[in-house]
Amino acid sequence: MESSEIIKKVRKIEIKARGLSSNVFAGQYHSAFKGRGMAFSEVREYQYGDDVRDIDWNVTARFNKPYVKVFEEERELTVMLLIDVSGSLDFGTQKQMKRDMVTEIAATLAFSAIQNNDKIGVIFFSDRIEKYIPPKKGRKHILYIIREMLDFHAESKRTDVSQAVEFLTSVSKRRCTAFLLSDFYVREDFLQQLTIANRKHDVVAIQVYDKRARELPDVGLMKIVDAESGFEQYVDTSSRRLREAYRRYWLSRQTQLQETFAKCNVDNVSIATDEDYVKLLLGLFKQRA
Repeated sequence: MESSEIIKKVRKIEIKARGLSSNVFAGQYHSAFKGRGMAFSEVREYQYGDDVRDIDWNVTARFNKPYVKVFEEERELTVMLLIDVSGSLDFGTQKQMKRDMVTEIAATLAFSAIQNNDKIGVIFFSDRIEKYIPPKKGRKHILYIIREMLDFHAESKRTDVSQAVEFLTSVSKRRCTAFLLSDFYVREDFLQQLTIANRKHDVVAIQVYDKRARELPDVGLMKIVDAESGFEQYVDTSSRRLREAYRRYWLSRQTQLQETFAKCNVDNVSIATDEDYVKLLLGLFKQRA
């Protein structure tokens, strides 16, 4: 992609993402994520209505009257974006490619983070860690991230989510909020790695998919190409049995994915490329608040 074209695209995404993060997501992001990090502040005498679990027994014993620990919201979070850059993201039959939507969502989350005084870092992954951008603050840092998202060329076309969440666990020493953005076009099980990552961090999964992954159109003979393996085959989409089998396969994969998230206790949302991601993200934030 030409340098001038990238700059235009970066600017366009920045204008949209900044507008959404300041006008739409500001309060929702804060209540959904900032309240999760609490730091010890001080002790004070117990008052009626205080949670007994907050009693500081050492101080209570010393002064012979009950004292409680007071916590305050941590002023700064670290936000990590785990972004799938595998071959299957370069697909879209509706308004845009899956990769374009992932970029917009990631940019909006990044601007929401810096408006709340948080650091933002990125892990680009395929079936390996393609690139790691350590967390920093500031608009300049976010514009660099957006530029990378727009012009990044992965070495591999395949996907392995477990590699990404394992790397997150090893590289992020302090607790962080991690957004895992992918179409989850995966064959490997990542339950164990995601469970471990979500115990240490606050992981949120955002699935972006195209509606053609859900249902085939009735258009006769069609060539289907697996973007990750390169495997090609012709299928007769006029066959109702074939279209129904395809739809059942999608539903079983989605059920399996939802079961994985439920077992790991990971909040998640699925967004099609022809849907309003703003509305669906707001729904996710409100659910967490």
